[in-house]
Amino acid sequence: MKIKTFVIVITIVCAGIFCPPDFAVADYLNDEQINISVYEKINPAIVSIEAQLDDGVSAGTGCIVSSDGVILTGSHVVEGCRTVEVTTYNGQSYDAKVISKMGKNNDLALLKIEPKSALKTVKFGDSGNIKVGQRVLAIGNPFGFAGTLTQGIISRIDYSKNKIQTDAAINPGCSGGPLLNSAGEVIGINQSIYNPDNNISNIGIGFAIPINDAKKFMRLSTKAMKQ
Repeated sequence: MKIKTFVIVITIVCAGIFCPPDFAVADYLNDEQINISVYEKINPAIVSIEAQLDDGVSAGTGCIVSSDGVILTGSHVVEGCRTVEVTTYNGQSYDAKVISKMGKNNDLALLKIEPKSALKTVKFGDSGNIKVGQRVLAIGNPFGFAGTLTQGIISRIDYSKNKIQTDAAINPGCSGGPLLNSAGEVIGINQSIYNPDNNISNIGIGFAIPINDAKKFMRLSTKAMKQ
């Protein structure tokens, strides 16, 4: 009886070590499903951008904000451009024109394409409610790898410069892309990475413009275009 009891105890202990509790498995699967769900919902509303400059090509990402082809991106992506080409998630390419642009501090621009049919659009969240430690996702076009999903957290909120800091991987080509919450709402527009030693790759310190600023920019731009 003692030997049998010992074997049973060892079996239970080993099962606890090598097989995580059901709640841990459920949490992992739930986190995974959130990523999948957000990506499948939002990626059709994200575009890749290539702006032809006098000295080369500027690559970035954009968010479709209206079904008739208005796209929100970073102004530095299209600064000094001669032409702009936008490619949707399914490989459709369009010539785009810049219809509104802000300066470097706010770094936002609106583009317009003429799509063949209605496009999927992003949904905006409220950047006034974000918290440090909050989980975030980013979709972008890093180094030309379109439709790339990364994840992280909000690492810091820089109130003085009005920027969201995140450790979600942001690389060249991601500028203008969305920083998303777990509900798939855009809470920021990815802008830049910290680059103290001229390393152009992600080092875990990236910045996004709060989406509430982008909302104001779009309202003002719409108003100006109607006048």
